[in-house]
Amino acid sequence: MLTNDTIAAIATAPGRGGVGVIRISGPATRVIAEQMLGKLPTVRMATFARFRDAAGDVLDEGIALFFAGPNSFTGEDILELQGHGGPIVLRRVLAQCVGLGARIAEPGEFTKRAFLNDKLDLAQAEAVADLIDASSEEAARSAMRSLRGEFSGQVRHLVDQVIHLRMLVEATLDFPEEDVDFLQTADALGKLKNIQSQLAKVRRSAKQGSILREGLHVVLVGQPNVGKSSLMNALAGEDVAIVTDIAGTTRDAIREQIHIDGVPLHIIDTAGLRETTDQVELIGIDRTWQAIEKADIALLLVDARHGLTEAEQTIMQRFPDQLRRLKVFNKIDLSGEAPCLGESNGIPVVYLSAKRGHGIDLLRAQLLAAVGFESDGQGVFMARERHLDAIRRAAEHLGEAEMQYQQIELFAEELRLTQNALNEITGEFTADDLLGEIFSRFCIGK
Repeated sequence: MLTNDTIAAIATAPGRGGVGVIRISGPATRVIAEQMLGKLPTVRMATFARFRDAAGDVLDEGIALFFAGPNSFTGEDILELQGHGGPIVLRRVLAQCVGLGARIAEPGEFTKRAFLNDKLDLAQAEAVADLIDASSEEAARSAMRSLRGEFSGQVRHLVDQVIHLRMLVEATLDFPEEDVDFLQTADALGKLKNIQSQLAKVRRSAKQGSILREGLHVVLVGQPNVGKSSLMNALAGEDVAIVTDIAGTTRDAIREQIHIDGVPLHIIDTAGLRETTDQVELIGIDRTWQAIEKADIALLLVDARHGLTEAEQTIMQRFPDQLRRLKVFNKIDLSGEAPCLGESNGIPVVYLSAKRGHGIDLLRAQLLAAVGFESDGQGVFMARERHLDAIRRAAEHLGEAEMQYQQIELFAEELRLTQNALNEITGEFTADDLLGEIFSRFCIGK
């Protein structure tokens, strides 16, 4: 892809800083460099320069870096001006770039050009944004694995195997008069099962990466005064919720983000669920049920002194069927029990004291186990919902291909659909509107 326009943007975060960076990419880059700096900097060599306006007055001074296309991030000529990080200074330099023929870049446009110029595939391009947005060290490591191409490499390996299998099938279709059964001789069904097995491994790693990227939404649910706010504070490690002995203290949802083994958890402390005529409390209870509908996991808190009551059973009956749930028996410091794990009707149970902090580590581990997260993080790469959807569809087509093994035309069609689904991940078959949606979420200057 060759473009006729040149883009420019401030590539550093808004606000004051020691250094600010202006990035320019496109065919007018060399002209802009010569006009503002007096000459084109040596390729890939940091050069001290003064950044001048049209009248020759100095706007700023700093380091200029020039990267000649196609050997650059975008595949085009790129100029980076590293000056002082004051907002006014940067805006003046950017305005001069625009005056010399550039336009302001759209969000993610530099990375989009890198993708369109085959410098990155789509999964790698998305990993750029994921690396910037990473909220934990493990998320950053996983994003870097995707950026280096580990995810894309595994997908391409699967695609190559699907293509090879499709070739065998096409050979059977092209030469139906031959007595030789190409598929049976080549162990096509065995190859199909091997692809399914490898795809399952990629799917597991992608799910782990999706959890690292998106985090988990955990809602604390229970009757008033069972210790939801105390548990919120214990998990957060600070007093983020008001704790009193007065039932109904929490009237609205309180949200806090914490990390467990690098996984972001969005904890929501909600209003206690009970019968009430208080209009304000009723609004809080309604918002509690709204939070439950959107949650990944619900922690049902129970007072360990009296155990599960009819009220808690009623609450659980209203939970959405797909909602993962944990039972937490709180206040064991008053009931005399020790911290431990258990199970009740297939639902994990944790006995703890939020006030004393006893058993909190058991709960943290159980939260990760509830969603199948493995904390070693080995081989995990960052993945998005669209990646998981593509992998899911590929797995379904492979399953259908196995069922249609004796119907060669149908078998071939399912393999073709499998290949298309996997190619969506790296962007070989991606609609333009989806590209616009993906890159619009990037920050300006990337």
